[in-house]
This record gives sequence, C-alpha cells and structure tokens, in this order.
Amino acid sequence: MTRAASRTPRRQGRVHGEVQGERKSVFDAVYDLVRRIPRGSVMTYGQISELLGGVISPLAVGWALHACPEDVPWQRVVNAAGRCSTERRHEIPIGMQRGLLEAEGVAFRLDGSLDLETFRFVPPASWRPRFRKAAP
Repeated sequence: MTRAASRTPRRQGRVHGEVQGERKSVFDAVYDLVRRIPRGSVMTYGQISELLGGVISPLAVGWALHACPEDVPWQRVVNAAGRCSTERRHEIPIGMQRGLLEAEGVAFRLDGSLDLETFRFVPPASWRPRFRKAAP
C-alpha cells in the first residue's frame, strides 16, 4: 500500500458543524461596544480590551477605531491617562477628538487630560461578550 493510500480521508466541512450566518470580527465587537458608550462619557482602550476578554490588545483597539465605520463614536475612547491619543495621527486634525468630546459635555483639565473618575463609563456586567480568549 502506498503512503498516499494509507492516509485517512479528509472530512468535508467542519468537525463541529458549519457556522451559521455571518461571523463578526473582533473589530466588529469593538465597534459594537463603542457605539454603546453614552454621550458625555468615555472608556479607555484597556477597558474595551478587558471587556473583550483580552482577545485584542488596547493598542489593537486603537487600530480598530482608526478604521471604524462613520457611525462609531471613536472620540469616546481615550488612553489610560485620560488623554486623547489622536494628536499623533496626521490625518486627524489636532484638537478634533477633544472638541468632539467637549461638545458632548466632557471637560478637560489645563494639562489636556480629562478626569476619568468623572467621565469614565463603567458598563454593566451584561456587556461582557460570551466568548473568551482561547487557552494556550
């Protein structure tokens, strides 16, 4: 018997059945969470990463928002120091994120940061997704 003939035939399809419907990417999960942040409130990149079970890093949350759909209020996500991280992005006008947040009622300190104790949104436990990062 040849080696090729002795191999077990490959299964067609997935072992545990086919996934029904369109699968969402982790970026879609980021967008869904950010859309739910109330006006006048913010969350941090790290909060969003944690809510997604660590399947995406805080830095990757930022990359997701860099390419987000127009209906996603990206300005409501700030860094862990309560600062706007978009000032380094040449394609986003300086002060744009701050201006959008101020229009929603978010106040900034003289040093350019906002008070996370006042403006941080802490979502209910029901916001946690059903998936978790796979075990190594």
